[in-house]
Parts: sequence; structure tokens; C-alpha cells
Amino acid sequence: MTLRKVMSTALAPALAFAALAAGCSKPKAPDTLYFSMANEPPELNSTKATDQESSFVLGHVMEGLTRVGATGQQVPGVAERWNLTDQGATFFLRKDAKWSDGKTVTAHDFVFAWQTVVDPKNASEYAFILFPVKNAEAIVQGKSPVASLGVKASDDFTLEVKFEKPCGYFLALTSFTTYFPIREEFYSAQGGKYGAEAEKLLFNGPFRLTQWVHGASLEFEKNDAYWNRDQIHLKLIKVPYITSDTSARLNLFKDGKIDLLDLGKNSLEDALNEEFKMKRYLDGSVWYLQYNFSEGRITRNKNLRKAIQALFDPSEYVNKVVAVPGSIPGSTLIPQWLGGKSTQFRQEYPVAPSRPNIALAKSHMDTFLKETGQHAPVSLVWLTGDTPGSAKEAEYFQNLFKKHLGIELRIDKQIFKQRLAKMLSGEFDIVAAGWGPDYADPMTFADLFTSWNENNRGKWKNDAYDALIRRAQGTTNPVVRMDSMAAAEKILLEDQAILPTFEKSTVYTHSDRLSGFRRRSVGFDPDFTAAKIIETQGAR
Repeated sequence: MTLRKVMSTALAPALAFAALAAGCSKPKAPDTLYFSMANEPPELNSTKATDQESSFVLGHVMEGLTRVGATGQQVPGVAERWNLTDQGATFFLRKDAKWSDGKTVTAHDFVFAWQTVVDPKNASEYAFILFPVKNAEAIVQGKSPVASLGVKASDDFTLEVKFEKPCGYFLALTSFTTYFPIREEFYSAQGGKYGAEAEKLLFNGPFRLTQWVHGASLEFEKNDAYWNRDQIHLKLIKVPYITSDTSARLNLFKDGKIDLLDLGKNSLEDALNEEFKMKRYLDGSVWYLQYNFSEGRITRNKNLRKAIQALFDPSEYVNKVVAVPGSIPGSTLIPQWLGGKSTQFRQEYPVAPSRPNIALAKSHMDTFLKETGQHAPVSLVWLTGDTPGSAKEAEYFQNLFKKHLGIELRIDKQIFKQRLAKMLSGEFDIVAAGWGPDYADPMTFADLFTSWNENNRGKWKNDAYDALIRRAQGTTNPVVRMDSMAAAEKILLEDQAILPTFEKSTVYTHSDRLSGFRRRSVGFDPDFTAAKIIETQGAR
């Protein structure tokens, strides 16, 4: 879902030992958290949502069969217990799970939602995540009717799922956005506008979205119909500002108008000067350049991609461009934090770090020119976001490509929603992309570049890669699964299908009045469902 190593040695100690921030004005409303989002959520229909902003909102107002717990494990959500076998799963729903209008959440709501996801008429980009369910892929391909999906409500509180093949990570999927329930009669009553406005949504999670001024603000209220409402401490989550301007968000925090702030390169030094208390965590995401393999795109040429690969220095990039402590130079698709057969996946399947070789890069570029009949300067369209960090990244590659390869990069800078649309329609040669984990298994990255995954925006296709992922998806044997994904990743990297750039670390600061919230790699982030507000004089 959609979209960095260590800073200078002078800044690192300052981050580690930053002193207490001076007091400033703070939001006055009790039990109210104030937050600023970088972008408006593009899609709050859970059957179609694909991005991190939408996931953040939906994670607070909706709940699946399970939730991601405090330590990353699956804990009961709408389902209070379950049984899993290699053939399928049975979920037993709690009888006190309610929609925000007071009606009971039933197994039928899950059946309807999942059938809607795989219905070809819905054109969900995330339909692939239901492929472990029997007949899901065939339905998406138009080969089977929607009603044949392997899920049924035995009664209002029992949901039975049949698997296409044994699936060793299915339980982890059940807390994900695409698996959320939807009540059919409410959905149908919206006339195709479900999720377009706050009033066109029905909620079964800890909060209700009560206000949504597009492009400007959102407001969440505690959902008194939620089954676990006694464990929800906040009365309100207010998002009074939506801005991608990192300086603006920094000033909002300094003025006490928001309670949590993620810090990028442009705001980190200011935060250090302000002596903010700071924390960091590896957010689980992998960032990369994705090439367009569509017919007629010169990025289909492997020697062009090999030239870019040989030119790129991930360590320099992380230190000079990303410049956020804890970020890791990129070399792989599957990140370092994920587990493998018995230990970390990357320990079991190491990948040699990428080293720049300018002479080799120029040699591949010459071969590309001869193969294609292209003449310098070659022009490429670089699709990116409209943030200062995106602009700095684009300018870095623009200068690098021009200096050493004679490539002219035409930068196509777009707002978040439009960038996603252009990625989907293939309007790019190279796009600066990233992927955050949907669940805690290497498969959440490995299946991203299969031919059937709609999030494979560059349309790279390799039959051997597809076969290895199918093999990994069809067994619960950890050795077979991990060996297959490692072999598939090797194919991807050797073909230069993507250029890994970094694994992202996030540095953040928060007000003293805010406690109990969670930052994590898997699940919506940040998670305010357990947050509390502690009113103290002069708290930042």
C-alpha cells in the first residue's frame, strides 16, 4: 500500500540525546487528538482502497475479522475465535459487534464485501489479495460466477472459508482493509457513491468519520456502538490540516496545533534546533524505481536498465537525498525485518549490496543506443509526487542521468491522487514508487510483481517468476515457501525489473499530552485506537 540510511555524525548524537522540548501552547479540548495528514485519502471504499492514507482512515473506522495487536500479532476483531486447516477456515463472530447505526455485523456482511472485491465489474486493484480463497482468481478473470467464491455464512455468526490451496499466511490477511465487511443494503443505497463522503460510509470500528471536507480536513468521533468501546480513550481525532508541506506541518507542531509529527530531511534539522524529543522506527516499506515495460517504452530495453543500475550508488543516495537516520540503502525487494524459515529472511538469503560502476554504466548505455537506434540525448518521463522530498529525489536522478548517461529526465510532478492514477494507466517511463507491507510475511512483497497483480504498474512479466510465486502460495511448508520466494526475487533483480533505492526509517516527535499510540510496520500507521490524552501544564 501504497508510496535513507544515517545522517551526518554531527546530527546523529543530537537525535539520540535530544533534550526535553520547551513548553508551548497546546490544543485545549480534552480527550481530543490533533493530527495532520500529508494527503487526502483517495479512496474510502474498502474494496478499492490501495494506499496508506486511505488505510489510516479505514483502520480507525472499520474492523475486520482480526486486528493487528500491540506486538504485531493477530488478535480477535469481529471474530472472537477461529479454526484453520490446510483446506480452509471457520470464523466465529462475536454477537456484540455492531455497525454505527446499531445493527449487528453478520457473516453475510463479509460474504458481500469479499464477493464485491473479486467481481470483475468492481475492478479492484487489490482483488489479488483474496486469491487464497477458492475460485477468487477465476472470478476476477471472468471464468467463474461471483457466487462461486469460497466463502459462505453458515448462519449470522459463522463464516466458512474454503482455500484454493493451503495458505500459510491467511490469518494475517484478515485484518487487512480489503477483507473488511460491508453491509449490502447500505452499500446499494449509496448508488455507486459508497465511500465518497463521510455520510456515505457505515462504520464498525473504534471511530466514526463524522466530517470530511475534501482537501482540507477530517474528524473522527468515538464509535459508541463499537464492541470494545470501553478500551477506546479518545473522544475525537481531529485532522484540521491536510498538507504535503513539511515546513507547514513542522510549524503546526511548534505552535501546538498538532500532537504528532513525522520528520523528513527538510524538517529534521529544524526539529533538532528546537530540541524536540525524537524517536524512530523502521516502517517496513521498500522504495524503488519502477520501469514501464509496456510496448513502445524504451525502458523495456535491459541494457538501459543495466546502465541505470550500474550508475546508482544506494549509500550516497540514502545519505545525501533521503538523509533520515536509520534508513537502509536498497538492494532487495524483500526487506531486512521480515522472518524466513527460522530466522530473518535476509540472513538466510543474502543479496550482495549494489556498487556503482560508471564505466560499466556507460558501456551498457552505448549498447542500448546501438540496439535501439536511439540518439543522445535520450528522453525519459519521470513520474513523481509533489512533495519537497520527491522534488529533491527527482533532481538528484535528473543530474545523475544527464551527467553520466546523457539522459534527459522530464519530471512529471503530480499530487498524490493523480500520481496513483498515472501509475495505474502507465503514463511514465520511470516512477519513484514504494510498497508498505500488508501483512507480516515476505509474500506481501514477493507477489507484487506477478503478472496478475494490478499493483505491478510497470507490467513486467516473467513466467518463471510467476511459477515460483504460485509454488510459494500453494504450500504451508516454510522451506518450500521461502526458497521459492528467494528464487523469484533473484529473477526480478537479475532482470533489473526494479531498482531498489532504500528501506525507509521514520523519525517522529509527539506532544507530551499524547500517549499509548502505536507506530508499526504492519497495519495502518499511526494507530491511535489505544491512544490517551494526558493534560499537563505546558505539555508539548
